[in-house]
Amino acid sequence: MKSSAPVCPVPAEQQPINEYQELRESWFFRWVTLDLKSYLKPLVILWVLSWAIAGPVATVSFPMAKLPIQFFLSASAGAALLPFLALLRLWLGWVYVCNRLLQAEIFYEESGWYDGQTWVKPEEVAQRDRLIVTYQIQPLLQRLRRTFIVGAMIALGGVLVWQIV
Repeated sequence: MKSSAPVCPVPAEQQPINEYQELRESWFFRWVTLDLKSYLKPLVILWVLSWAIAGPVATVSFPMAKLPIQFFLSASAGAALLPFLALLRLWLGWVYVCNRLLQAEIFYEESGWYDGQTWVKPEEVAQRDRLIVTYQIQPLLQRLRRTFIVGAMIALGGVLVWQIV
């Protein structure tokens, strides 16, 4: 017996499931899917590498010999900018795919900006996409959320230390 499921008219590269697979296989976006040690390692590396710029800039305002705590806090905060931007990019990419998977209707372009169409997902496709969001993407977003919270707590700690010193 033949399946009565309609064929998806959305071009392959614009189908949410394929966007999800592409993100999952991307060297940058799969970073958040790795085990905890492998996830944190690039963050630390980015932070350490950022010291090459943040350290000299902090030295101009807070000479290390005279104000070591202020130097360390300001350089650390400046060096945190690059890891924060990387995490923000991860967040935005995964949220975009999450939203596309959760949408009941998919907007797509057939050949250019001038001929956009909308495709309503069949219930089986919508259900599959919701399962992917629930069991695959939500844990990644939760991990990123916790990372942002820990980063904010560290920054708050730095501000408190700054106020004390």
